[in-house]
Amino acid sequence: MSAILAPYATDHANPNGPGDARPTALKIIRDQGLDGKLSGKIFFVSGGTNGIGLETARALHVAGADVYITGQNVDRGREVAEDIAADGKEGKVEFLEMRLDSLENVRDTAKKFLEVTKGRVNVLITNAGIRGYPKAKTQDGFEQHFGINHLGHFALFHHLKDALLASSTPEFNSRVVVLTAAGHRQSKIRFDDYNFDNRPDEYQPLLGYAHSKIANVYMANEIERRFGVEGLHATAVNPGLIPGTGLNKKTPPEQLAQMWKMPVLRSLLKSAEQGAATTVWAAVGKEWEGTGGKVLESVQVSPPADESQGPLSMGYAEYAYDVDAAKRLWEDSLRMVGLE
Repeated sequence: MSAILAPYATDHANPNGPGDARPTALKIIRDQGLDGKLSGKIFFVSGGTNGIGLETARALHVAGADVYITGQNVDRGREVAEDIAADGKEGKVEFLEMRLDSLENVRDTAKKFLEVTKGRVNVLITNAGIRGYPKAKTQDGFEQHFGINHLGHFALFHHLKDALLASSTPEFNSRVVVLTAAGHRQSKIRFDDYNFDNRPDEYQPLLGYAHSKIANVYMANEIERRFGVEGLHATAVNPGLIPGTGLNKKTPPEQLAQMWKMPVLRSLLKSAEQGAATTVWAAVGKEWEGTGGKVLESVQVSPPADESQGPLSMGYAEYAYDVDAAKRLWEDSLRMVGLE
């Protein structure tokens, strides 16, 4: 693998848990020489009020960018926006209330955002998500992991697509960063049963999550395939294991505590600042100027997974780059969100 596309590989060779030598989002900004250099650039970060989304937004603002974060708790969102803006950097920090379980709300939020930015956006980061929820439906009738993690973001992308294309320049092509997870290796797309309606007895919360995470990979790959030649690029990012984020709020605390004590997991855990590093690299790294279509993790391009090393080892599923599956999901998703 090229050293250009694995600049921090050695930092991840012997992880020792949160706060170790592995890079943070802010280190990526500093290593790229971007302190205050992204003035005028506009970033949209879904789920930017907690965990890695918050740290992603914080690092981007250090670069001087205008950062728009979303969430469902208005008071929390405004508090976080004020906290990030207190760094004294030039760019704006604005909070937008958005619910990914409602396609109508996603559309309305995108419309408000584009009115404020006058139709401009340089980078979309689809960071928000849920994990391990019991079976339930979104307001539009979709299994909630698939509906929120994939379809909500798929619709959001389409509402912002024209603005992303129009904002792209030869010096800074527009980008989409789609967060996925190691869990994408646990499920292929259920083309005959997206919502687990035909075989409801097969439903498990983490299977629903895994199903949505491979959909995230396919969305990024298909954006690159369809729009890369127009100056709009996409990557899929696996941020790794980060305790204490909103993503795990449906997992019983005692279960999480036991998990995090396991030696094989403890060393792999990252702080939120470390978890945001690969997202920021994908969003602003010079290595991704004018290119995309890759799965990234640990601030490098993911290798093929070696399943003998366990489900949390590095790597992408053998079907992650299945072009036909990605095309089919794209067309089906257009129909599901009413954007054919």
